[in-house]
Amino acid sequence: MKPIWIVDDDQSIRFVLEKALAREELPVRSFTNPRDVLLALEDDAPQVLVSDIRMPGGTGIDLLASVKARHPGLPVIIMTAYSDLDSAVSAFQSGAFEYLPKPFDLPKAVELIRRAVEESLREESVEDRGAPEVPEMLGQAPAMQDVFRAIGRLSQSNVTVLITGESGSGKELVARALHKHSPRAGGPFVAINTAAIPKDLLESELFGHERGAFTGAQATRRGRFEQAEGGTLFLDEIGDMPFDLQTRLLRVLSDGQFYRVGGHQPLKSNVRVIAATHQHLEERVREGGFREDLFHRLNVIRLRLPPLRERREDIAGLARHFLQRSAKELGVESKRLSEAALQQIVLFDFPGNVRQLENLCHWLTVMAPAQVVDPKDLPPEVQAHAAAALATGASGLPAAADSSPPVGGAAALPAGLATPALPREAVSPAAAVLLPGQDAWLAGLERQARELLDQGHPQVWDTLTRQFEARLILAALSLTKGRRIEAAHKLGIGRNTITRKIQELGLD
Repeated sequence: MKPIWIVDDDQSIRFVLEKALAREELPVRSFTNPRDVLLALEDDAPQVLVSDIRMPGGTGIDLLASVKARHPGLPVIIMTAYSDLDSAVSAFQSGAFEYLPKPFDLPKAVELIRRAVEESLREESVEDRGAPEVPEMLGQAPAMQDVFRAIGRLSQSNVTVLITGESGSGKELVARALHKHSPRAGGPFVAINTAAIPKDLLESELFGHERGAFTGAQATRRGRFEQAEGGTLFLDEIGDMPFDLQTRLLRVLSDGQFYRVGGHQPLKSNVRVIAATHQHLEERVREGGFREDLFHRLNVIRLRLPPLRERREDIAGLARHFLQRSAKELGVESKRLSEAALQQIVLFDFPGNVRQLENLCHWLTVMAPAQVVDPKDLPPEVQAHAAAALATGASGLPAAADSSPPVGGAAALPAGLATPALPREAVSPAAAVLLPGQDAWLAGLERQARELLDQGHPQVWDTLTRQFEARLILAALSLTKGRRIEAAHKLGIGRNTITRKIQELGLD
């Protein structure tokens, strides 16, 4: 970690804090005046700044303002022997992390500095996660080329974008690309999944809170809007945002300002908002679960990401990429897919989309016994789905040329697989059950079971049961536009049951 900077013209204060922090194994650098601090900031920055409020050559409040202009997320603790209301108010209004009156209790002062260090490291972690090198987006399918063109058109715009698509289709990847190629690329990219944070904490996560705003709020904390200042804020799963918070978000988008929780001073927001959802927001509006005015604020530009089953011609290239990346991460030689194994993977519907394909490639890197992956090395559900698709003629894929090299090498896509996007009806998740009638469906199921049993396939019962349950749930979710409770009702099962099954089957 970086050192803690202490600024005080009183040598005894500097000495006491230096020794106390050294005992805590915290690095320290001391200054006697604000001018030297500002010069040092040209080349370096501290983890935390602890400054006296009144010193020769400048005040701590002026120093605080200068530091915050350069490093908005840096925690600054203001010390003063003048324990008056004006000093405290000035410090907090200028963005101080905490106000420390002299004389102070040394253990409490060290504890306060350690809290500030933890907050600084936490914010660095958020910003580090938000600004990695953007992974390359891969795809030759026409639908993905449309996405790439849209990103190019939006590259010089600050307009709000709503990204829609199924879970695992790469919505955050698109949001990062929009940020990387925008005028805000030099600013932070901050992402938050509104569905993953409890309702009671989400408001504080988004807008921050003031010290004492609620039980446990021991210090002022910047929210994601402040962390993303000058950059991009990505609101994932916006359709799950609680209704009352939608009102606050609408106000930020409309007025460009907000209040921290427990705060009374409005804060200006200079942030580009990109939102994403797997839900049908128009339907949520009709149901009363999403504000119509907020929907129109977000829906300035809508970008739809196709599911992987609508761009099967990209699967071979993506698989090669993920196999090579997994091998690099694990420090092993990259696995390759045989022609037959690739065809089975291409036939799979991937309800978890690109993320599920990535997980599959990582699994193969660890679990496949040989360098060339054969069909028998694939997970049972992939093998079973391929057998069903081939038996019903649902794939629509031509046979690949025998001369095509295995996927994972340097060669291009295997011949016969670099084809235009398949007809949607040919790749529907429910294709295996769309048969002329119940008798035909049962006959097909029996035929598939016999084939797997004859082949000595392991876990036939579990494989076919999982496939059957997945098709039922996907069909119900498609019919109900993703509404799980309604889908469970139509299937005649409980809400907890469908939630558990979705998790077990990897459909979320």
